[in-house]
Amino acid sequence: MEQIIDPVDVSLIESELTPEKKLGDTNKGGNELYVVTWHDSPNTVREIGRLREVSYRDAGASSGKSMDLDEYDMMDNPYHQIIVWDPEAKAIIGGYRYILGTDVAFKEDGQPNITSSHLYRFSDSFIKDYLPHVMELGRSFVAPEYQSSKAGAKSLFTMDNLWDGIATVILHHTDTWYFLGKMTIYPSYNLTARNLIIHFMDKHFYDPQELVRPKNPLTVNDDARLMDLILAEDDLKKDYRILKDAVRKLGTNIPPLVNSYINISSTTKMLGSCINDELGDAIETGILICFDEIYEDKRERHMQAFVSNRLKRLRKRHPNMTEAAIAKYRDQIAKKRSKALSKFQKQIGLKPSPEVEFL
Repeated sequence: MEQIIDPVDVSLIESELTPEKKLGDTNKGGNELYVVTWHDSPNTVREIGRLREVSYRDAGASSGKSMDLDEYDMMDNPYHQIIVWDPEAKAIIGGYRYILGTDVAFKEDGQPNITSSHLYRFSDSFIKDYLPHVMELGRSFVAPEYQSSKAGAKSLFTMDNLWDGIATVILHHTDTWYFLGKMTIYPSYNLTARNLIIHFMDKHFYDPQELVRPKNPLTVNDDARLMDLILAEDDLKKDYRILKDAVRKLGTNIPPLVNSYINISSTTKMLGSCINDELGDAIETGILICFDEIYEDKRERHMQAFVSNRLKRLRKRHPNMTEAAIAKYRDQIAKKRSKALSKFQKQIGLKPSPEVEFL
C-alpha cells in the first residue's frame, strides 16, 4: 500500500478553475460545478486522485496507489472530471468522471474502450443503438470531511450537487439520454444486506435484453428462495420498504449512492453484479438509466441547475426577460429532448414507460 500524496496546493487548483471550465452553480449548498481533464488541469486532477484514494481507503477498498488515477484519466482523449467546488473552504468536495459515447474508442475485439469494459461485455445492440446516446459515469466520491452531517449543508447536498453536474452535462448534449454507471458496495458492508440489495435490483430492474452483462457474474451464497420470502412483494414501492426495514434490522442502512440509484427511475436497467479487482474487491452492479425517465421531481430539480445557469447568461444579454419567456425557454428544452428520445425509442422498438412517482 503506497503512501497517499500530500494535498495539492490550493492556489494551483484555483489557477486551473477558470471561467470556461465552470458548468455553473449548484441548486443547493452554495457550491460550484466544474469540468476538467488531466490535460487542461493536471493539478486539479491530481487532487481528485488523492481524494478518491483517501475516500476509497476509508471505505475499505482502494487502488493501493499514492493517488487513484489510471490510464482513463490520463489517456489522449481522457475522461472528463465533474467536480463540486466549495468556494468558501476552497476545496473539492465531490466528483465523478465521465465520457460520452460519441467520444469512445474501440478495442481490437470491437468492444468499447471504457472503464466498464474489464468487467462487462457489451452486446452488439448496445454498441449500435445505445452507446452513441450514453454518458458513462464512474469513480464517484465525496471527500471524507463532507461525508458527515457535522459538516452542515455542504455535506447534506454534495450528492445532490453531483447530480446537478451530471444533469447539466446531459442537457448540454441533446442526443445524450442515458447514463451508464456502476453501483458500488464495499467489502466492509454487511454481506447479507448486500445480497438482499442485489436480489432486489435483480428482481425489479433486470434487463431481459441483456444489453450489458458481467464477464464473471457475482455468486451470491444466500438462498434465493429465502430472499424471495423476505422480498415477497411484486410492487416496487412495497418491496423497497421491506428492503429498507430488513437492512436496518441487520444493523446498517442502504448506502446513500445505492439508495439514490434505486430511487431515481422505474425504468432503470440492472446489468449484473461482479467483483472489481481494481477497487479492493468492491462489488459493482452495472446500471443503465434514461435521464428523461427519472422521476419527475428529481428530473425537474436537477434540470433547474442547468436552466438557472443558462438564464444567468441570457439575462446578461436580455436583462428584461419576463417570467413567461423563461417558462417558454424551459418548455422548449424539455419538448426538444422528448421528441428526439421518442423518435429513438420508436426506431429500436422501445415503448416509453408511464410516469411513476416513487417516493
